Amino acid sequence: MAFQNIITKTENGVLYITINRPDKLNALTKQTVQEIGEAVSLGVGTDEVKAMIITGAGPKAFVAGADISEFVGLTVEQGKALAKAGHDVFNKIENSPKPIIAAVNGFALGGGCELSMACHLRVASNNAKFGQPEVNLGLIAGYGGTQRLIQYIGKAKALELHMTADMIGAEDAHKMGLVNYVTTPEELMPKCVELIEKIKTKSPMAIGSVIRSVNAYFEEGVNGFEKEIDEFGKCFGSEDFKEGTAAFIEKRKAQFTGK
Repeated sequence: MAFQNIITKTENGVLYITINRPDKLNALTKQTVQEIGEAVSLGVGTDEVKAMIITGAGPKAFVAGADISEFVGLTVEQGKALAKAGHDVFNKIENSPKPIIAAVNGFALGGGCELSMACHLRVASNNAKFGQPEVNLGLIAGYGGTQRLIQYIGKAKALELHMTADMIGAEDAHKMGLVNYVTTPEELMPKCVELIEKIKTKSPMAIGSVIRSVNAYFEEGVNGFEKEIDEFGKCFGSEDFKEGTAAFIEKRKAQFTGK
């Protein structure tokens, strides 16, 4: 599949999705968001792909925000439609049964911070900056940022960042729980690959169940405990469960198939 604003490659079971607008600090246009969604769908639907990494081209930015030029002149209904399209793609990332890691290199602001939060894990280089500066434009976060930032850092600090538009560095983001690991720029991608290689040794079927069960905690009207019971029970009908228990008893390494 040919893309204009992103670059994709698959290597060792990992689909790399790189937002490729470095001259614009990888700002998200409507088309870019759509292409990210298409790439993620491709990864989810391809057996060869076991996990995904999303990053930005160049050393300065993961994604420095949305392309504000596309916002000018929008009506209320068009603004709602823009947010809905972003939500659809970022929800697709969050609900992917295959793990997705954000490799945050540089600025992750506005829609960039929201994109990173939609991923299951975040690894940041030590030059990364996170923030939701939308109030500077008379806007609020529109791609899920008001909801996801609370989940990671709590209500009080999330409100502060949304209302002040302040940026936080990688180390502060790590201390707050927004980021899993902080690395040098050179070690950013190797650390992401290290995490994925560890996850790839586990049951793909069980990993998908983990993601669905954890996400259920935040879904309105969904009982997360009941979801866990359901997903736990389903595991017993899988080939991965049979293989995992047999390997444990036989004291050997399990060979999972994801079935």
